[in-house]
Amino acid sequence: MKLVSRFEAASRSTAELHGLLTEAFNVFAAAPRGSNERRDALLSMRNIEDELAARVPKF
Repeated sequence: MKLVSRFEAASRSTAELHGLLTEAFNVFAAAPRGSNERRDALLSMRNIEDELAARVPKF
């Protein structure tokens, strides 16, 4: 899986981010421990979750 940067995440719709988050989670779960693929998936999940959290309306 290609690393999803925070910049790239910001340019995606919320629906796309949820799809990417699912994909990243599945790659993370299937990748061997210590692999670059697993690291990239984890970083992607963090970037996606940060972007989704930034979109939550604040009251």
